[in-house]
Amino acid sequence: MSVWNIKSAVTPVLFRACLFSLFGLSLLSTPGSSLTYGEAPAKPEVKVKSVPDSTSGKRMLDAIKYLASDELEGRGVDTQGINLAADYIFKEFQQAGLNVNVIEEGAFQKFSINTGSKLGPVNQLDLTGADGKTIPLKYDQDFRSCSFGGSGKFDAELVFCGYGIDANDLKYNDYTNVDVKDKVVIIMRRTPQQGDKKSPFAGAHGISRYAALRYKVSTAFGKGAKAILFVNDVNSIQENKKEAKELEQDAIEELITATEKWEKADDKKQEDAERELKKALHDIQQARQVLKDAKFDKLMEFGYAGSGDGRSIPIAHITIDACNQLFKAAGKPMLQELEENIDKDLKPESFVLTDWKAKGEISVEQIRTEIKNVIGVLEGKGPHADETIVIGAHYDHVGYGGEGSLAPGSTDVHNGADDNASGTVALIELARKLAARKKPLPRRIVFIAFTGEERGLIGSAHYVKNPIFDIKNTVAMLNMDMVGRLTDDKLTVFGTGTAPRWEKLVEETAKAYDLKLSLKPEGFGPSDHSSFYGKQIPVLHLFTGTHSDYHRPSDDWDKINIPGMQRVIGFLEEIAIATAENPKRPEYVKIERPATTMRSGNRPYFGSIPDFGGEGPGYHISGASPGSPADKAGLKAGDTIIKMGKTKIDGLDDFDLALRMFSPGEEVEVTVLREGKREKLTVKLGKPK
Repeated sequence: MSVWNIKSAVTPVLFRACLFSLFGLSLLSTPGSSLTYGEAPAKPEVKVKSVPDSTSGKRMLDAIKYLASDELEGRGVDTQGINLAADYIFKEFQQAGLNVNVIEEGAFQKFSINTGSKLGPVNQLDLTGADGKTIPLKYDQDFRSCSFGGSGKFDAELVFCGYGIDANDLKYNDYTNVDVKDKVVIIMRRTPQQGDKKSPFAGAHGISRYAALRYKVSTAFGKGAKAILFVNDVNSIQENKKEAKELEQDAIEELITATEKWEKADDKKQEDAERELKKALHDIQQARQVLKDAKFDKLMEFGYAGSGDGRSIPIAHITIDACNQLFKAAGKPMLQELEENIDKDLKPESFVLTDWKAKGEISVEQIRTEIKNVIGVLEGKGPHADETIVIGAHYDHVGYGGEGSLAPGSTDVHNGADDNASGTVALIELARKLAARKKPLPRRIVFIAFTGEERGLIGSAHYVKNPIFDIKNTVAMLNMDMVGRLTDDKLTVFGTGTAPRWEKLVEETAKAYDLKLSLKPEGFGPSDHSSFYGKQIPVLHLFTGTHSDYHRPSDDWDKINIPGMQRVIGFLEEIAIATAENPKRPEYVKIERPATTMRSGNRPYFGSIPDFGGEGPGYHISGASPGSPADKAGLKAGDTIIKMGKTKIDGLDDFDLALRMFSPGEEVEVTVLREGKREKLTVKLGKPK
């Protein structure tokens, strides 16, 4: 299940809509059909949970063991393991009897995404004055390029912008008296008044969102900066030195204690005491060497803070010494004095470095990786054979951890047995069951194992933009994500309000499998079904619940409930058959609010739905939440927001920051690119959700 959806800032639905069946009267079933149209299937003679199919159960468990094995490297999109997974799914689809040659690449719908960045060939930076004086900076010694920035040349005036903060809520703005448009800005890291718990910048757990590098980048970009030069704040350097000296002092105290033990030790304990004394001597020598050799003004390693998408402005990190050389030559106070002045009364110390420019080039190359959806087709037969039902599950996970992991610092394989080897195996098993039917279903069933879901629904977003079959004739999308931990018979079903017939059908079908349902009417939510609902397609999404192993290395195969999965598969099989056999396609219903698990805090409500598969500058959206301010203003799927008020927008981070600059009820002019043309829309922002 995608972290983006869990972190997204759209209000959770706290109510359940009352729905009714599309048909008031039952229609007689046709020969060979599994259920009465608009009603639930007949109860099976034997429930799956009571007498599990041992053959299919063993097959499913073996499949999960393989997909969740270390060999597949957590199925990260930048690993070889995900390609092994794709090959496996292809073979299983083929053996199940699906058509795996519907596109040129067989079963693989291939496309490429950015999965990282690497240092390019040219990275140089000089600081030049009007009198011809130049301060040349050496790479790795005086400056270093930042992986989260973009590439480009620059030769522009320099502006010092303090901490690079524009905080209306705190009445502090480093940009108040300076114009940074087309300038190179120098910005200190972190925030003013560090360590002061009473400071307005003392956020939760002492961390302020205004300290985030991406916040500072978005702010500078939005105000038109040409490039950014970060510099460490002096306070942090002093804290690092203090910490190193404390470690030395700890080592001295350990040496004193070890010496006293050695002096008092009798013959029996002499050997152990000598060993402890030698260790204490080694530790103090090491602590002193670290204190002597340490470069406390450390430059950020290339790769720190992740990678960008290549669309950002050039960003580098310079040393405090290089910054102070510049300030001295320009007749300005040193960095430490400026920092102390800001801390004293929280008044910005920003200024233009008159007649001084930054000239250079930063080269950051994006790593493009080919990824693929895996598609298998079961053709229908009859008057509705050209209509399609998509059944999907994502097969990617978070690889070796990193940004997607909830185990900080872990580089262990995150096997993702429940998320989402379980959904992938359920998809394969369902394909096998439906393909084994003697009589073809009246509608086409397209089985898709999506890639890139953990990066933001990228695979499903790509498919709905590049469908194999006409998206207008796609009548429903049924999705499975994390269906391997059925506990106390509880199953959550999202999307039950996206078609009038869903709720009754789902509730009646669940009785046959002893499932206790939690129904969520909304169509937008934490998985690939959202991409289809954004195209006005009714959806259902199955989920057996989150757990403490979510996005951690401990999500392993031995915790999977195979009999529970079999019940979920049987349940969805009946839903799929009922949908395929009903003469009428499900009727799309707009649901007023999307699903999420997190509130938007103090940010006004906008209601856009990100499209993480979008290419090019701007914030790409896959739609607007029905009834939201964005929807009422006329924003549509495919729009790219490039400006909000006077602030430039280059991506989701910029949009999030710009949104915080406004208040609920305020009307904001939003500029979008729509089919290559600029359009201006007025959005009246809503109250935080």
